[in-house]
Formats: sequence, structure tokens, C-alpha cells
Amino acid sequence: MGFRMRGSKGVPESARGEFREALRSGLSPAAAATVAGVSSTTGYTWARAAGWKPAGHQGTRYCATVREAFWAAMRSGASATEAAVIAGVSEMSALIWVKQAGYVPRTSAPADLTEFDCPPARVRAALTFTERCRLEELLERAYPPSEAAALLGRHRDTINREIDRGQTNSGYRARVGQDVAEANLKRPKPRHLQERPALLAAVVARLEQRHSPQQIAARLRQDFPDDPEMWVSHETIYQALYVQPRGELARLVKTALRTGRTQRKPQGRKETGRGKLKDMINISQRPAEAEDRAIPGHWEGDLILGSTASGSAIGTLVERTTGFVVLLHLPDDRTAATLADAISIKVPEIPEILRRSLTWDQGSEMALHTKITEVTGLPIYFCDPHSPWQRGTNENTNGLLRQYFPKGTDLSFYGPGWLDQVAAELNARPRKRHNWRTPAEELHRLLSDPSTFVAATA
Repeated sequence: MGFRMRGSKGVPESARGEFREALRSGLSPAAAATVAGVSSTTGYTWARAAGWKPAGHQGTRYCATVREAFWAAMRSGASATEAAVIAGVSEMSALIWVKQAGYVPRTSAPADLTEFDCPPARVRAALTFTERCRLEELLERAYPPSEAAALLGRHRDTINREIDRGQTNSGYRARVGQDVAEANLKRPKPRHLQERPALLAAVVARLEQRHSPQQIAARLRQDFPDDPEMWVSHETIYQALYVQPRGELARLVKTALRTGRTQRKPQGRKETGRGKLKDMINISQRPAEAEDRAIPGHWEGDLILGSTASGSAIGTLVERTTGFVVLLHLPDDRTAATLADAISIKVPEIPEILRRSLTWDQGSEMALHTKITEVTGLPIYFCDPHSPWQRGTNENTNGLLRQYFPKGTDLSFYGPGWLDQVAAELNARPRKRHNWRTPAEELHRLLSDPSTFVAATA
């Protein structure tokens, strides 16, 4: 079964013997080829050379007993080829049966999958692929979901949701559940209203009539009872208004809601101090040129933190187009005043043409952002809460910097000279996205090209 090749070169003689024996037993050339581990084309070639002639009916009609044996093997976890050998049918027939039945084969379990010993501690983490494979095995053994949950040490609701996620015509499949879970993790996701122009138009029209989001959501279900595409929750409408509103929603954000708030009030969550920066400008108002990275000068910033005991940190600035890094020395602490002083000292060293914008998260360390803008002339924009992908370049760079500044260490140990040396080393590291030019070389190339900033000044 290991070679499965076309033609007869290199095929062991023993395979020919198995083929002839299977053919004499009454199997078709295709079924005999499956037993011998060769392709059906090779099987028919050997059969004709041995004097075999097809009957009037092309193909073999297999009896119900043979089909039952095939499906029993499939349900036990065999592949279509293995089940075909067990039942004595051709691989082609097996594949046709599987396709016609819409059957989804069992998931191949990891090599280290073991039997259950005792239930692990209940956890809130996402199910692993190994746990999904164990769940599939338990369900195939006819365990009810509640018992499967107990054996896996998971809440029964978690298991029920997972079964719905990985359900197929052939029962639960771990591979399907894993694929759906991974797809759901992808960010950023398209927003519900952006994908449905008709629904968006209906929501905007009702907002202009000063209907509340809850009134709109309830009324749309009444007006379109048979069209789920025209349904929306009031929470989705609030999200569309408050989190990066665009188009008509951006125009309506100040007038659509009777409260007149342009930022959402926290709903039953513990106060964190984030999202309360005075006069901050949202990333949705950042110049469009920053999005496609065509024009350099747009920066992303953040802090990498040291040990809790030391309260130390290092400021990082990364240019979006080139990946050029600038590090900020914070000598005493990571307060807003310390960070503002560090940025106000470092940013003027950057050519003025490269000071187009800075994007930061809504951390309290940027409470003095207006002072920074006043001193440096650098506009500062703030990401939406819990949206690290809006500063993806900076997040990636912070990961690289951990090679030099491990977690749990006192980062105040590293002085300005040390930080400049690390930044120079990163800026001299070749990057695939620049055809293996370094960030420093790419920045120099763009600054030397007169056409680089034409679009921004046009």
C-alpha cells in the first residue's frame, strides 16, 4: 500500500502476484489494483495483458453486504483507501460512495493522543486540537455530551458549542471544529453593517429619525420577519457608531443618539483608567495616506515594560513604511510626564518631513499628548480599545526587542547609548518586505526620491 504509483516500473513482483490472486477471486481490475497497492490504470494494463476482457456491463455492482463492510471500516476510522481494501472494492468506487454520501472522514488524531486517565482541571482557555480529537473519539463511542465534558474537564456548555461548531453530515469532526475556531480568531473582521449596504441604509435612515439603536433593532425584526439579513442587534449599532465610525455613521455620531456622547460610557466594567484621555483624536481620523504605508513619516508607539518591582519601561517608536526604530530612554519611571519629556527630546531629532503622525494606544502614559504635539508639531492619534492590530508594526517590533530586553528585568539599567546601539542594530537588519534592504537603507532611498512625498503635498 506504500507505493501507489502509475506504471509498472519499480513495482515489486509480489504486488503482481497479489493483483493476479485478487483478480482470480472475482474482483474487478480496479478493486484488485487497490488490494495490490497500485493505481487502477496499472491494474487494467496488467489485466488486459493477462487476457482479461470486460463484460458487457462496465464496472462492478457491489452487494449490500460489501457496502456495509466498507462503511463499517470508515466509521471505525479507516481512510477511504483502507476501507476499500477491507471491503474488497475499488478505490474509485470507494471515493464515489464517500462523495455521494457527503461523508466527512474521521480526523487523524495526533501521534501523542493517549487514553483518558483522570479529568484535568477545568480551564477557561480555548479547546486544543488534541481535546477536539478526544471529543470526536468519545462521541464516536456514543458518549453523551455531558459525559464527554466530564471526561475532558470542561463545562458542558463549552462542549455543546464545540459540537455545533464542528458538526457535519457524518457527525462531529475535530478538524472542522479546529478550522472554524481558527477562522473566528482572524482579525480584523469586516463589520456587520459594512457588509450589508441595505441594512446600513435602513439603520442610517432610522438614526436620522432619532430612533434609538434598541428601537431600530426591534423594529427591523418586525418589518423584515422573514429576512435575517436585515436583522441587527442594538449592540452592533452602538459599536458601529463608537468604534471607528465611517461614512454616514461618522457624520451622525454626534447627533444620532439623544445623549450626544461621542465616546461610549463603560457598561458595568471595572474602571481601568484607559480610554479617558482628554481631547484625544481617534485613529479613524488619521490621514488615509498612513493606511497603505506609501508615504513615510507615520509612526506607531508603545512601551515595553520591565519588572513590576522596578516599574521601568522603554518607549518605542516605529516608522510604518520602513520599520525604522527609535527607542526612548525613561530614566526614572513610566509616568506621562517622563514619557512626554522623552518624546519631546527625541522627536525633534527626526527630520521634519518624517513627522506626519504618531499612533498610540489609550494608555494613561499618554495623558500629556497635547503637550507633546505642541512641542514637536507631531499629531497623535489613538487606537480603539483592545485593538493591538491597529499598531501591528509596533507590536511586531516589540517582539523583536524582547531579544535584547527580556521580560521581568529592570529596564532602567539600559542607558540612552545602549538603546541607540540596539536601535541601530535593528535598523541594519535586512527585511524581506524591502527586498532584503535594511530599514535604514529603505528610509534613505525614500528620502532621496523626490517623488516620495508628491502625493502628500498634492
